[in-house]
Amino acid sequence: MIPFKPITIHDREIITSFTYNSNLRNCDFSFANMCSWRFLYDSEFAVVEDKLLIRFFIEDHRPAYMVPLGTGDMKHSIELLEADASSLGHTLCILGVTPDTKEKIEKLFPEEFKFIAERDYFDYIYLRDNLVGLVGKKYQSKRNHINRFRQEYDNYRYTPITRDMVPKCLELETKWCVENDCRENEDLMNERRSLTFSLQHMDELGIIGGAIWIGNEIVAFSFGAPITNDTFGVHVEKADTEVDGAYAVINQEFASHIPEEYIYVNREEDLGIPGLRKAKLSYHPAILLEKYAAIKHRF
Repeated sequence: MIPFKPITIHDREIITSFTYNSNLRNCDFSFANMCSWRFLYDSEFAVVEDKLLIRFFIEDHRPAYMVPLGTGDMKHSIELLEADASSLGHTLCILGVTPDTKEKIEKLFPEEFKFIAERDYFDYIYLRDNLVGLVGKKYQSKRNHINRFRQEYDNYRYTPITRDMVPKCLELETKWCVENDCRENEDLMNERRSLTFSLQHMDELGIIGGAIWIGNEIVAFSFGAPITNDTFGVHVEKADTEVDGAYAVINQEFASHIPEEYIYVNREEDLGIPGLRKAKLSYHPAILLEKYAAIKHRF
C-alpha cells in the first residue's frame, strides 16, 4: 500500500527536490499549484523507492495520478499506482502525460495503455526573452498596445507584490469577479479560492508576484512560481478591463522581472475557452506542450 499523505505547505522542500530537477515543464508539477488547488482535488503524495508519486481525485472521486518523478524504477512505480487505483475500484488513469513520457510508458507497457490527447489542457510555454522583448513583426500589435498604455498612463509603476499589498490585489480580484459573474461560475469561484490561498501564503509556496499601479490603485497583477530549474509558471494574471492595455503591460513587466535563470515561461492551459486560446496563441508559444490522459486497459 502506498503511504499517501495530504500535500501541505510544509512539503515544499521534499516535493520540489523532485520537480525542480525534472525535465517535465507542465504546470501540474508546480508546488504552488498543488497546494493552492488541494481543496478541490484532495492532492496527496508519497516518496517510494526514490520516486515521487502524486495522487488526486477528479469527478465522482475517481483517483488520478501524475507521472512518477525521480531516479527509481518507472515501471515498478506505475505498477504500484495501478494496484492503488485497483484497490479503490478503478482503472489506472495518469494525467498530464507529455509526448516524451508517453513514449516511455508505451515502451514499458506495450499496448497496455490508451492515450487520449486533451487539447484544452495543453500548456503554452514561451521563451522568457520573447515575452520581454516582443521583437519582430509578429509582436507589432503587442508593442503598439503597450506604447498606447504608456503614453496614456505615463505615471504608472510596477512593483513586486508584498504581503501588505495582498488586500489591494484582492480588491481588484473582487472587481474582476463582479464583471465576470464569478458567483454564477463554479470554475471561477474555485479559481478565486486558489488565488486567495496563494496570495496569503506567498512565502511558503515560493511565489513571486508583481503589480501595475496607477496612482494608488492596482490595475493589474500577476504571480507564479518555479516549475523546474529552467521553467517558471505564471499561475494568475488579472487586470482591470477598463484600463486598456493593462493585460499586455503586466504580461511584459512580470516576464521582465522573473529571475533570469528561467529560460521558459509556462502560462498554463486555455481550458478550451476561445478568447483565452486566441490570446495565448497571439504570444506565439515556443512550445505548445501536448498532454495526454493515459488509461490502463482492462484485460
